[in-house]
Amino acid sequence: MIVYQGHEGAYSHLACKHVFPEKNARACASFHKAMLEVEAGTAELAMIPVDNSTAGRVEEIYRLIPEMSLHIVAEHFEAVNHCLVGLPGTRLEQIKVVHSHPQALAQCKDNITRLGMQAQAKLDTAGAALEISQMADPTHAAISSRLAAELYGLSIIQENFQDKAGNTTRFIILSHEEQIPPMEPGVEYITSLLFKVRNIPASLYKALGGFATNGVNLVKLESYMPGGSLNATQFHVDIEGHVHSESLKLAIEELTFFVDEVRLLGTYRSHPFRSSNVHRMTAD
Repeated sequence: MIVYQGHEGAYSHLACKHVFPEKNARACASFHKAMLEVEAGTAELAMIPVDNSTAGRVEEIYRLIPEMSLHIVAEHFEAVNHCLVGLPGTRLEQIKVVHSHPQALAQCKDNITRLGMQAQAKLDTAGAALEISQMADPTHAAISSRLAAELYGLSIIQENFQDKAGNTTRFIILSHEEQIPPMEPGVEYITSLLFKVRNIPASLYKALGGFATNGVNLVKLESYMPGGSLNATQFHVDIEGHVHSESLKLAIEELTFFVDEVRLLGTYRSHPFRSSNVHRMTAD
């Protein structure tokens, strides 16, 4: 069983079908609920979006991860084809209001503005499509996946409604059990860590110095202020390399001199998208 946030037809559902076609995928009302199910053992895995190439990070996820005892066991990059969908027979010029998840609205902002539509935020893309299917108002439409349109009997008014070509979402797959793969020659890995710096001058500079001196490349750095404190900051880093590699072991050893705690979130195979595409995952 793998769980995801949203209704059937959400992009997370689509990612589950692509990565685990043999597994039963079940929708949850929120990211927190999906992650709690994995933590409690009622689900084996959770498919969770963390970054989008157009709209940046899914900030809620980076706040939730430190609160839970979950492990990242894989990553997946899903190409996003946002469809503008509406009731059968709806024409583009009729649409006044478009419903979708805030991330999808952000990824289609220029087109929404150009067409003079009003954006209305919903909990997820597929839920927005479901809501439109239950309305008898052709002035309202949704931004969703093709799968959601098919599931809820809607017409696709315009495909590739996103502002930028190559729009891609990165998902992480979470498990309650740690699953560090053996280190194999020629295989590329990503290691994710959490650490909290000490409240000393230049603490982050000193903490990251060991990665530079050992030739370890950081591909993501996210910051938090846990527990409402303004004195110490916690960081999430994604690193190229296996946690058992000599260079990464040395870098983590140096890191421990300048931080209060280090938590390994997981080591997992780097998705082929990283090496086969020239891309940059932007952050807010």
